[in-house]
Amino acid sequence: MQFKGNKVWMAVDEQQHPLLQKGKVLVKYQLEQPHEYWVHPSSVVAVGTPEIAAKLPAENNGKSKASTAKALPAVTPEACAEAICIYTDGACSGNPGPAGIGVVLRYKEKHKEISRSLGTATNNIAELEAIRVGLLAVKNRKLPVILFSDSSYALGLLSQGWKAKKNMELVDEIRRLAATFPKLRFVKVKGHAGHPDNERADQLAVQAVNGA
Repeated sequence: MQFKGNKVWMAVDEQQHPLLQKGKVLVKYQLEQPHEYWVHPSSVVAVGTPEIAAKLPAENNGKSKASTAKALPAVTPEACAEAICIYTDGACSGNPGPAGIGVVLRYKEKHKEISRSLGTATNNIAELEAIRVGLLAVKNRKLPVILFSDSSYALGLLSQGWKAKKNMELVDEIRRLAATFPKLRFVKVKGHAGHPDNERADQLAVQAVNGA
């Protein structure tokens, strides 16, 4: 596997699922050396898989400061031709208020849409829940998966190692779920930038809020 640009070995169980302890996975840089590390599952990817390329704020005792990841090539149409691509969005009328999620999944010729009301919730919960529902909708987790979200908050928690100060149970559940995908990549996209599937996810979330 790959961790922060370096090749590592990751411990797995008999079913080839990552071994988890307190929401983290065990990795070693060299098998013959005694040093081992417990790291967030979302920070470990298959060798050759780029990590998220986005500018995201990092948590620092409740205050944020700019943190810029290395610039990486954008996800190409060819990448989505070989991977399950998931577009997620959450919507909220008021914060908290009536909330909903929208999810669009594509894999080759297959296409699925999900629009679901959450009742009363915050916008951050809606963004996280959309990601959870999108991942749960994947039937074959062995395939490469690329999940797109415009939520800096959600992706900071799931791919940048942020510490959750709220919504801890939901965040932990998603992290455990993400660890069951051997080839999962999170990608930050700009909201309302004209991408058809991203815009569709937004429409589905708004429809769920409005009860359509």
